[in-house]
Amino acid sequence: MGVSEVNSSPAEPSTGTDLHLDLPPTGSRRVALQHALRSAVRSGRLAPGTLLPPYRALAADLGIARNTVAEAYAELAAEGWLVARQGSGTRVAERAAPASPVRVPKKSPARARGPRFDLRQGQPDAASFPRTAWVASMRRAVNAAPHEAFGPGSPQGRIELRTALAAYLARARGVRTDPERIVICAGFAHALRLLFGGAGGRGGGALEGPLAVEEYGLAFHRALLADAAVRTVPLPLDEQGARTDELGDQRGVLLSPAHQFPTGGPLHAERRATAVDWARARGALVLEDDYDGEFRYDRRPVGALQGLDPERVVYLGSASKSLSPALRLGWMVLPEHLVDAVLRVKGEREAWTGAPDQLALADFLDCGAYDRHVRRMRLRYRRRRDHLVQALAARAPHIPVTGVAAGLHAVLRLPPGTERSTLKAAQWQGLALDGLAEFRHPDATGPRREGLVVGYATPPEHAYPAAVDALCAALPPDGPDGPNGS
Repeated sequence: MGVSEVNSSPAEPSTGTDLHLDLPPTGSRRVALQHALRSAVRSGRLAPGTLLPPYRALAADLGIARNTVAEAYAELAAEGWLVARQGSGTRVAERAAPASPVRVPKKSPARARGPRFDLRQGQPDAASFPRTAWVASMRRAVNAAPHEAFGPGSPQGRIELRTALAAYLARARGVRTDPERIVICAGFAHALRLLFGGAGGRGGGALEGPLAVEEYGLAFHRALLADAAVRTVPLPLDEQGARTDELGDQRGVLLSPAHQFPTGGPLHAERRATAVDWARARGALVLEDDYDGEFRYDRRPVGALQGLDPERVVYLGSASKSLSPALRLGWMVLPEHLVDAVLRVKGEREAWTGAPDQLALADFLDCGAYDRHVRRMRLRYRRRRDHLVQALAARAPHIPVTGVAAGLHAVLRLPPGTERSTLKAAQWQGLALDGLAEFRHPDATGPRREGLVVGYATPPEHAYPAAVDALCAALPPDGPDGPNGS
């Protein structure tokens, strides 16, 4: 049966798939159409197996006669560019795949192919995302949502999610709030932009600097603040956390009090109180980064600093560590006087986080799936942490491990002068690792620390033992030939 007969069935609809073709304004329409189709197939823009529009629909789109399209299809089918079958329409032939030039891969050393194992901090195990439970929550939430949920979104976020978060944060983290003081955002970095740099950076946020920060922290956050013209002042750290007694005339301080990032350990109770007293006395604000507060192992949970004074502490959290950074869901619990200012910066409509994901997370929290997932991952990460600590005790007992009572990473303290060489050795072992030096504030005056920040949550379960073996092989030895030898 010819192409014309296949595409001219009386039952054929008058519409079909869209196909963009540029035809010259003059000359034979049939020849121009054949040339355009050949070029699209030859270039790969129309892949083998692609279903073409019925000829009536394409003729209507191009403003040409139906017979012209039918004749072009028939001729290209005869040439082998297209195939037509009863009931399945006209498609690009499988043998019409464009020829690919033969490329000779460049030879490169093994280390140039990328790391075999990823032990960088800041990421959960992506393979452990609770897909089945999340899909169930998404289905329930979307089915139950009011129609207006699928219109332009409120910049404050869905009320369902803000209500669920207010209850969860009060129960699990000791946060004192209500849904009207919560603003949904796309994560911690987005929250900083709204507070200091506006949605587009370079000033225009709800707050102004200067801002005190812990002398070890993410360089990305410092760069974001610098881009918003906010000067950051480093606070020294010791075994009890940030030296909040050294706060001065800054407008605010950014702290990670539940688990200092990256060195580990909670902020001492006296220093937590000192930070709040300082904020009250100066009319300043404390920004609390509660990035992994749910994951604790060997100590009682440390409640949110925000509970001490909700009008002087901005609580910042997200689903990046507990669920996935791909969700792009975070939250700010704000003092009452800041809510309108942040919403003005965010704009009239939600431009960052989709309503379906917000609705799904609300259901995920309400039905208990979030708690179940966190407890399951807490157990898994604790086993990984224990595996790491035991392996180091057996193979590198001279390397102290700190910051492991909570969180998703550990700090391996290295002998002076060995961090750079150890990172190079790790690269040769196929490891992606972070060194402590990259987290140090450039203006910090406290003693330099040398070490590795090991993210034990990142690798998939099957790869984790081999990643730990590679890490142990990269560490500096002890003894006469090692850095601690005589």
